[in-house]
Amino acid sequence: MASFSSSNGEEDQVLVEEKSFVRTVILNRPKRLNAASYHMISRLWELFLVYEKDPYVKLVILKGKGRAFCAGGDVAAVVHDINNGNWKSSASVFRKEYRLFYLMATYCKPQVSILNGIVMGAGAGFSIHGSFRVATENSVFAMPETALGLFPDIGSSYFLSRLPGHFGEYLGLTGARLDGAEMLACGLATHFVPSVELLSLEAALHSVDSSDQAIISAVIGEYSELPMLEKQSAYNRLDVINRCFSRRTVEDILSALEQEATNEVDDWIQASLQSLKKASPISLKISLRSIREGRLQGVGQCLVREHRIDCHAMRGEVSKDFVEGCRAVILDKDRNPKWEPPRLGLVTDKMVDIYFSKVDDEDWEELKLPPRPNLPASAFAKL
Repeated sequence: MASFSSSNGEEDQVLVEEKSFVRTVILNRPKRLNAASYHMISRLWELFLVYEKDPYVKLVILKGKGRAFCAGGDVAAVVHDINNGNWKSSASVFRKEYRLFYLMATYCKPQVSILNGIVMGAGAGFSIHGSFRVATENSVFAMPETALGLFPDIGSSYFLSRLPGHFGEYLGLTGARLDGAEMLACGLATHFVPSVELLSLEAALHSVDSSDQAIISAVIGEYSELPMLEKQSAYNRLDVINRCFSRRTVEDILSALEQEATNEVDDWIQASLQSLKKASPISLKISLRSIREGRLQGVGQCLVREHRIDCHAMRGEVSKDFVEGCRAVILDKDRNPKWEPPRLGLVTDKMVDIYFSKVDDEDWEELKLPPRPNLPASAFAKL
């Protein structure tokens, strides 16, 4: 019989089910769509370290309670810190979170994330870096950061840049949403399992006395399906995406999309243009450069760089778009952010360069990744 334990602290934000050789970790803030808090991040860090060292544990399952796996970080708490002149407090939370993502990306045991709901921001970090990502018909993936005056972080410049063609640039710049079938098609998910089969899948995984990824994959495969993409799926427009989002600058991407719009009446093109035009101009330029740099870097390098950019965004010395975007979208919800600079043409290369440099503050601490000896072969490919 399974035994349950809970985190010692705020509202039992992380629950654990222990059964045979498997540990199932459950994100438990359903009313907040399992938004990642410092408490949740700390508990996950603690559990994953313990399970990696425990020879009895062969597999870790991660899932969320309610209608979300995890809808992102607790942005309201971050903005509260910034507005109170304490951005470094949030920077330290990001630092711990990024160390957790690196641990997951280089984990020595299989991690199966069950993505039966919303997967955004930090939720993508908790799952995409792991071994197996199981999508369902309820899955909704997005990296909506440019609408918040931020950029796709949590190591996404690593995994977005490795999606087919320039699909990663499209997702990162527009914040477009994907369903479970699209997640599988582009590689964000490794399997698609109908939600009615999830309990049976978990029961099957509980009986596996192995950390062999091929064996785990075969078990999940027994419950998997190959869903059809919707006709209007963005992934069916990969040829247009590659033509447009391969361009050198954000301005060139917009021009290419506008040219496509003159050649063809397509609601998808118009939606993409609207998303780009509503997003923070400086966030768009940071995002494009970050994803492009990620193509040539390992996951650790991506996380270190992204932490730098996050710190600059929270510090607000070039632009305060992050606070303004969160105000407009999450706090006041007027959906009318006042971006600064207000137009792409006013965002200079020097402005963008600052975000990629070390923070000029003697009390600021660069992200230091945890040592990872005896890595499995699957992790070496990410370094």
